[in-house]
Parts: sequence; structure tokens; C-alpha cells
Amino acid sequence: MSTVVVCGEGLVDLVPVAAQPLASLVPRLGGGPLNVAVALGRLGVPTAFCSRISTDGFGSALIRHVEAAGVHTDLVQRGAEPSTLAVVALRPGALVVFTQDWHPPSTPHFVKDGGTGPVHCVADSWGAELVPGLRVRGPVIRKGTGGEDGYTGFTVRDPTNGVEQDTELLGLLGDRGVERVVVIGLVTDYCVKETALDALRRGPHRSAV
Repeated sequence: MSTVVVCGEGLVDLVPVAAQPLASLVPRLGGGPLNVAVALGRLGVPTAFCSRISTDGFGSALIRHVEAAGVHTDLVQRGAEPSTLAVVALRPGALVVFTQDWHPPSTPHFVKDGGTGPVHCVADSWGAELVPGLRVRGPVIRKGTGGEDGYTGFTVRDPTNGVEQDTELLGLLGDRGVERVVVIGLVTDYCVKETALDALRRGPHRSAV
């Protein structure tokens, strides 16, 4: 099998433990390209990460994080410049909603059961888990619990007849009077993209990815 080479930055987000002034900051390892490499490694895909990472403590933590996922770091340059740190601002009272695919082991949209999609996000498996260390302080919408599919957080679709059904997301946004939606995720060409577009289509929302 060929090796996937992911090129780009690795950085550390400093996330406040609470939405209040001078709250303590907790480091979260990431950066879009690094997250992609780690996800591929965890899926068993031969992966190498190409970047320039600091020799400071944050940089060493990033390297350990990547290698723990089985990703090769031979293409990573190390340098004395400080690691990139991004301080995350939490808006007090902002609604944070988490979506989570939670499929049964067999469903009509899996290839093995006659569908078109690979087996993924099976309930109670590591592939369906939210990112370790993520602070889940808000509603969690589990999608596909009855075998449905769908690429947006707003709806699920019956794979046998194509009928769509709303999730709780639109109602949650409406109840809070949300006007701006920020969508964060890994699969920007599918779920993240479709959720952002649906936010524009299905309500008075501006959206950003």
C-alpha cells in the first residue's frame, strides 16, 4: 500500500477551562494537517507527516502525539523557533453542539450490506468516539442510530427510500436565537461542508468553517 504524505503545520491550541477572564489555559495538540495525519494513522493507513516542528516542549509533545498514531516523522524538520500557540477565546453563554455518527454494526448504507459507504463510526467503537480530551459541555446529537446515513448535522436519510428526517440541531439553534454558526471538524469535503451549507439553507444563519 502506498504511503500518504500529509504536509502542513502542527500547533498547540490553548483552551480556557472556563468562559471567564484569566481562566487557566489547557494545551490541545493539533493543527489541521497534523490532525489529518493522526486520523489516517489511527485508521491504519500508512502515513507520513511533513512539517517543521520546534524542538521546545510543545514541539516534542506534537511529535510524540503523531508517532503514537503510527505516523512516520522522518520528513519532519526540527528547529529552535518557538512552537505556534493559538489562544482560543470562549464566548460566555455560546451554544456548543457536538454531532457524532453512531451507526449499528450493519446498516444498508455500508458496502458490506449492499450500500456505498465503508464501515465507519460503529456505536461503542473507538471510531465513533469523540476526540480524547475534548471537553463535552453541550448537547450531543448522535446520528445514524437506526441505520440512517447523511452528511449533515441537520438531517439523516433513510438509505432504502431516501426520506430525510431532521435532527435536533435546527431546533436547538432556533431556541437559542443563533444567527452565526461556526462548524469545526475534520472531513471538510463531506460532513463539515454539508453542515455549513445546511446552516445557510435552513435558517437565518451565517456560517463559517
